[in-house]
Amino acid sequence: MRQFLLTQLASATSIIGGSMMFLTLPWLTLSLTNSATLTGLVIAVQAIPGLILSPIMGSFIDRLGRRRVAIWAEGITVLTTIAYPLVDGAIGITLPVLLTLGVIRAFFGGGGMTARKSLLPDVARVANMSLDKANSIHESLAAAAFATGPAIASVVIAATNPMNAFWVCAGFLALSSLCAALIKVDEYIEDDSAEREGQHFLVYAIQGFKILKTLPAVAIIFVMVIFLALLYLPTEFVVLPKYYSEIGDPTTLGLLLSVMAFSTSAGSLLFSQFTKRLSYGNILRVTVLGVGIALVPMSFLPPTWAMLACGVVLGFVWGPLPPLLNTVIQQQVPASMRGRVFSVEMTIWNAAPMISMVFAGMAVDAFGVQLVYWVIAAVVMIAAVLVSMAPALKDLSAVQRP
Repeated sequence: MRQFLLTQLASATSIIGGSMMFLTLPWLTLSLTNSATLTGLVIAVQAIPGLILSPIMGSFIDRLGRRRVAIWAEGITVLTTIAYPLVDGAIGITLPVLLTLGVIRAFFGGGGMTARKSLLPDVARVANMSLDKANSIHESLAAAAFATGPAIASVVIAATNPMNAFWVCAGFLALSSLCAALIKVDEYIEDDSAEREGQHFLVYAIQGFKILKTLPAVAIIFVMVIFLALLYLPTEFVVLPKYYSEIGDPTTLGLLLSVMAFSTSAGSLLFSQFTKRLSYGNILRVTVLGVGIALVPMSFLPPTWAMLACGVVLGFVWGPLPPLLNTVIQQQVPASMRGRVFSVEMTIWNAAPMISMVFAGMAVDAFGVQLVYWVIAAVVMIAAVLVSMAPALKDLSAVQRP
């Protein structure tokens, strides 16, 4: 159980630091440019290194070891995070400097998270815990940590300035690296894994993508992830930051993101209970439709209390998705390929901003927050209905549970 707890602490502290950046970087960009278009561009450009490196990072995890990558990925990210205030003190932060630092930092962002997800079955085995329960706890704590980060960032920014938020972020990342270093567990590798290790490195790296063709239960969840990344993420990264920046209210933005994350935590924690009553396919169906239904009233930018209430609903129905994705991958994918498949998930989350964030920012500047939010909500609702009717949900429901 000690190893499981160390893994959770490493994950929580890493996510707190990472989620602080979700608020700090857009806020800093908007304060420099006052442009939603440029904010979307900064996010998109910073996603390029992750798009390129994520499949390779999965190969590092599978070849070098899950725990080892979890340690070093976070340690390097500490250095790239403190670079922001150090450079600001030396020459000052401008948009080109912000872009450069963001690109450098993005090369290692997400590596630690992917490694810890790949390591989770090993620590769950030592703790005599089912994957449903282990992932339920893991993602619940992760969501709670994500809720904490924006709240901390908003307080630091409101009380001082954005640069101090980078120092606090780096402290959490350093603690994550330390916790990962204290984990002691044997990393399971199946007997026939040696047959794949002699392949050319590029062939080895893309196997995470190729295996999805043979696993429809995994592929349908990835379709859901792509859909949410393309359509929903712009609301949190561009639309809402622009709206709350215009009205000069970073505290409410941080509170909304935190409320959504805390309710996501509750939904994730209940995942193992949901699996006793619902099939995996129906859990995914409830998630996708619930997100669409909750987003519609939010798109009208209602009073704070109503926005927060809708955020609670959206977060709760979102909650079961991450543990569901983790569990199905961990059950269906061989242990020696697990890092590469989880890296595909990270690749999607890095690729999505390149496709949608810039367009969302341009649309907000051209047509305003309200109209763009309405359009996004409508498209999400339509996509949710289509995904909920996908035949592959039957394959997902047929997955044998641990």
